[in-house]
Order: sequence, then structure tokens, then C-alpha cells
Amino acid sequence: MTQRDVVFPPGRQALYERNRYSPAVRANGFLFVSGQVGSREDGSPEPDLDEQVRLAFRNLNAVLAAAGCSFDDVVDVTVFIVDPASKFERIWRIVPEFWGQAPYPTLTGVGVTWLYGFDFELKVIARLPDGAAA
Repeated sequence: MTQRDVVFPPGRQALYERNRYSPAVRANGFLFVSGQVGSREDGSPEPDLDEQVRLAFRNLNAVLAAAGCSFDDVVDVTVFIVDPASKFERIWRIVPEFWGQAPYPTLTGVGVTWLYGFDFELKVIARLPDGAAA
């Protein structure tokens, strides 16, 4: 079996080890990032929805930075929202703080009933910049 080229952001490795998954894996010029939620340092959900969304993006940005990427390198985004009918507009007002300028990445939105106590999760695929380990 080939060893996975795993990326860990600083300070959160214990959280990933406890839950038995990799935050991101480099493969074939791309970075595949696990779903990121608005978790605090101890792994608990941020209770305020707006701050939970911001924290999810900050957690995502930490993973991207650890791989030598930024959100500008993201080509595909999947968002998961608990009760999107009541929360989507509120969440989507925060997204421009992190999304950058056009052209935007592709997007898939999924409504779900449960996210382990969270209301929002985002998962991305990014293209590794030239010179970043692949």
C-alpha cells in the first residue's frame, strides 16, 4: 500500500487522531480536504451560527496553508447544512468574507439532518500550486 501524503494543520493533530481521519491528503497535484466544521480547539461546536461558519473557514484555511495553498487554489466546494431552508441565507452572507473574487470554485450544497452537533461543514478540493509537494 502506498503511504498517504497527509497534511496536518498546526495544533489539531490530536483531534484528527482521536477521530481517525486525515485532515487532507495530497495526490496527483491536488489536495483533498476532509470536511471542516466550526470546532473549537477542544473539538466542541461553536454555538453561534455566524461564528461557527467563520471558524469552519478559518479551520479550512489552516489546512490549506499547511499544504502551501490558499482558498484561491480551491476548485471544488461541497457544503453541508443542517436545516438549509432556515439557515442558508444567514450562512451565505458570511461566505464572501472568505470566498475571494470570481471566477469562483464549483459548488455543491447538501441539506442534512445531522452533523455531530454542528450546523455547517465544508469540504474542498484544491489544486496544489507549482512547487508545493505532491
